[in-house]
Amino acid sequence: MSLILNQEVAAYQEKGYHLHKKPLFSKEKQAKLNEIFEEQLAQKGSKLSDELDTPHFRDERLLEFLLSDEVLDLVEPFIGPNIALWSSHFICKDPFVGRATPWHEDSAYWKNRVDGFDQIITVWLAMDRSNQENGCMRVIPGTHRNGFSEYEDVDGTTNTFNTQIKQVDESQAVYFELEPGECSLHDSRIIHGAAANTSPYRRCGYTMRYFSTNIKVLQETDHRGEEFKIWLARGKDLAGNKYANVK
Repeated sequence: MSLILNQEVAAYQEKGYHLHKKPLFSKEKQAKLNEIFEEQLAQKGSKLSDELDTPHFRDERLLEFLLSDEVLDLVEPFIGPNIALWSSHFICKDPFVGRATPWHEDSAYWKNRVDGFDQIITVWLAMDRSNQENGCMRVIPGTHRNGFSEYEDVDGTTNTFNTQIKQVDESQAVYFELEPGECSLHDSRIIHGAAANTSPYRRCGYTMRYFSTNIKVLQETDHRGEEFKIWLARGKDLAGNKYANVK
């Protein structure tokens, strides 16, 4: 049974995002995920707290969550029944020093890695309370239909990466305020970002990214040249992709 109404799908197609203001997982399952995150954070070494990319490559316990019916039932109405796991990322903005996330489109960083962007979706699960005070995510509605934007360089020491979109009208921004366990969903093409966390409260989220299997993955390595694995999460492959969980 779908968790999402037809009008919510229509609104997502128009605006490029959806807010799921209810717990994604049971309390017990969320507590287990929180435990794994705290382990990852403790083991990160010299990495910053916002740099825990593809943690499921290192810790396959996360696949229990990434390939779960709770998440896939939420995603399916938006991208269809044939779903692959693209990536995941713990994004933690520490109190007072959490870096800003510049305005960007996720898909702009995946050029030449896939042959289409119109059915890639990110689930952003709040591990902590996320609000304007501690730098919650914000989006510019409807910008997923505009094509790639023009970028400029920014300081990578105060931002989570070193480029940002030029001339964004921040007055149009919608802020994704979420309680722990709630989540948002956004199209990979939408313009989004987050202010720095200057508050005394940590702001951590777990991003889970999925794509329709009619999209062909063109490169099996990431931007560092390292092997990049994808998983068939639900349904069947439609593009001839190679999956970590399919022989």
